[in-house]
Amino acid sequence: MDQKSDSSDQHSETVWQHRAEMALASVIAADRLITYAELADAATIPPPHRIHKLTLWLETKLVADHQAGAKLRTARVISRSRRGLPAPGFFIKCRELGLYDGPADGPLAKAFHLTLLD
Repeated sequence: MDQKSDSSDQHSETVWQHRAEMALASVIAADRLITYAELADAATIPPPHRIHKLTLWLETKLVADHQAGAKLRTARVISRSRRGLPAPGFFIKCRELGLYDGPADGPLAKAFHLTLLD
């Protein structure tokens, strides 16, 4: 890959990440939740692997929020197929950070998630 296309790819990444940041801020301001697919659409993340790209970005945001002592904004992003819960990776990352010590599904996960939304 040449230097010009590397620069173009980096710009493309920065653009969708900025849009994702704005969309997430809007969701928080409206006190809503958003699915991974909806956030990927709002950010116009380019294929391939749109959700994977988004997930990696969300993990960096989760770590940054935790390190800053801020609310975990990424708790607002949920999986359509998990009845209002974030994907398992969210809970795994929270466990790695020492924020949560439970399963990625079920009553404990739901209770933990609700505390993050308060």
